[in-house]
Amino acid sequence: MRGFIIRLSVAGLSVLALTVLSAATAIADQPAPGEGSVVPPPPGANNWSCRPSAAHPRPVVLVHGTFENRLDNWFAMSPRLAAAGYCVYALDFGRGLGGTVSGIGPMRASAQEISDFVDRVLTTTGAQQVDIVGHSQGGVLPRYYVKNLGGADKVHTLVGLAPDNHGTTWGLIGLPITLIPPATDLLCPSCREQLPTSELITQLNAGGETQPGIHYTVIVSKFDEFATPYTTGFLAGPDVDNITLQDVCPTNLSEHMAITSDPTTIQLVLNALDPDHRSPVPCGLGAGSVQTR
Repeated sequence: MRGFIIRLSVAGLSVLALTVLSAATAIADQPAPGEGSVVPPPPGANNWSCRPSAAHPRPVVLVHGTFENRLDNWFAMSPRLAAAGYCVYALDFGRGLGGTVSGIGPMRASAQEISDFVDRVLTTTGAQQVDIVGHSQGGVLPRYYVKNLGGADKVHTLVGLAPDNHGTTWGLIGLPITLIPPATDLLCPSCREQLPTSELITQLNAGGETQPGIHYTVIVSKFDEFATPYTTGFLAGPDVDNITLQDVCPTNLSEHMAITSDPTTIQLVLNALDPDHRSPVPCGLGAGSVQTR
């Protein structure tokens, strides 16, 4: 079991490295009009002619994590949401290193990018609100948006996948927080902003961790190697559903990088977005299916 988890962590790092390389190669391409990214959207996303249905009246905005982009983060989740009848939209934000890597810019500026993107989605679709699904840093930034940038009335449901809502000790790196150099700010401002002691994390959680009227779901894995400890994702407040994957499916070994493409997680997201029409959650590995939240 331990060896398998280690292999998952190594696989996560490989995906991270491939993300940087593929983004660097794509810099020669031209960004899609109005989307500000050289990385194409994932399958099923950013059909700007899509109009929300009565069954699913809110578009779903997908927000990627640190060092990730909208394509590699949501290649599995996005088509499932689209097939379920949602209008799906995904952005790239926080680009740095010459625009080749996403999710590393200052988090407040990234939150503003999310705000601008949500406004475009609402204007284009005619919807009154969106639902947001965010991974890692992408689960934290929407909270800043709704608390500080006027997004509280524009968001109905916020689903965070392995978010570091209370900061992360960057467990995989293995360095004490005090040894993560300030020079990191030059290459990845968001890395140090996600430390538990950062001013942004402190301000974000001061005075209450949730906003009235928004439904929150947090999905975490005990095997998370980047958002550490994994319980950092849990939120305190009304209308919050904190879910640990292994409490739903004990055999689930998805870690930080695999959680967004994990079938169990995807069904939990679908159930969170439409709780009145929940479906059984697949556990895999011979565990069958269970009815859950």
